[in-house]
Amino acid sequence: MTRPILLGATGRVGQLLARVWPAGAASAHWQYRSGADAGVIAGFPGTAVCWDILGGPAPDLPPDITAMIVLAGVTGDNKVALAQNTTLALTAVRAARAAGIPRVLIASTQAVYGTLAPRVSEGAACAPTTAYGIAKLEMEHALAPYPEVTCLRLGNVAGADTLLRTAAHQAVTLDRFADGTTPRRSYIGPVTLADVLLALSDPALVLPPVLNVASPGVIEMGEVLAAAEVALTYRNAPCTALALLELDVARLMAFVPLAPLDANDLITQARKGGWRSNKA
Repeated sequence: MTRPILLGATGRVGQLLARVWPAGAASAHWQYRSGADAGVIAGFPGTAVCWDILGGPAPDLPPDITAMIVLAGVTGDNKVALAQNTTLALTAVRAARAAGIPRVLIASTQAVYGTLAPRVSEGAACAPTTAYGIAKLEMEHALAPYPEVTCLRLGNVAGADTLLRTAAHQAVTLDRFADGTTPRRSYIGPVTLADVLLALSDPALVLPPVLNVASPGVIEMGEVLAAAEVALTYRNAPCTALALLELDVARLMAFVPLAPLDANDLITQARKGGWRSNKA
C-alpha cells in the first residue's frame, strides 16, 4: 500500500490535507519543524516527523515510505527568500534518495505559465510574470536531472487560495467583464487533491517531469463565492484583467480519473478542510 511522507504539513495546503486525509488510506507521515503549533501536529492523521529541512541533516526516515510529497516552500515576493524553494526541493530529493524513496512529488504552481495563453498544457511556453512564478520555474529547472521527481503545477486549492482566504475575513470585490462573467479559473478541492496525491504516489506509475493538477474545466469566481454565501461586490474589469486561465489536465487524467468542477462540491471540500467564510 502507498505510504507517503508529506513535507510542509503545517502549511496552508498541508493542514487542509491533514483534515481530509482518506480514512481508508494508509497512515501517512507528516513533517513539521520544531516550534510548530502543537494543536496542528496533534491533528495529523498519522506519524508526526520533526525535521527542519534547511536546518540540518534529515532524520532517519521511517522505512515504509513509498513516496515523498513536498509541499514545503516559500511564497510572497521577496526574491532572496523565494530562492529557498530550490534549496528546499533539492534537499528533500537528496534525503529521499538517501532513504531509498522511489517517488518524489513536489508542489509547483500554475504561475510558471504566466499569462501568454488562456489554456495551458504542460508543453506550453512558460513566461512567469511574478517573482513567485519565476522562483518555482527555477526550482523546476534545478530538479530536471532527477527522474524520480514530478513537479505538480497546482491550480487554486480551495481553502488555501487567495479568493477564499480573503473571503474568510472580509467582503470580496470581483472583476466583472462586459459579458457579465467573473474571472474563470482552474480549481481543485482538498479532498480531490488528497486522492490525486495518493494515486500519484504509487511508485509503479511512470510519471512525466511535470503535471498540471486541477479538476477538469474552469469555474467562475463569482460562482465559488455564491456557493459559499459570501458577500461580494463587483467592479468593471480593467483591460489587463484575465477572463480565463485554465490548466489542461488531460495528462493528469490519464493517471487519475476526475469529475468536472462543481462550485458547491468545491466549497463543501474547503469546509471539510477547515475553511470558514466571514459569516460562518
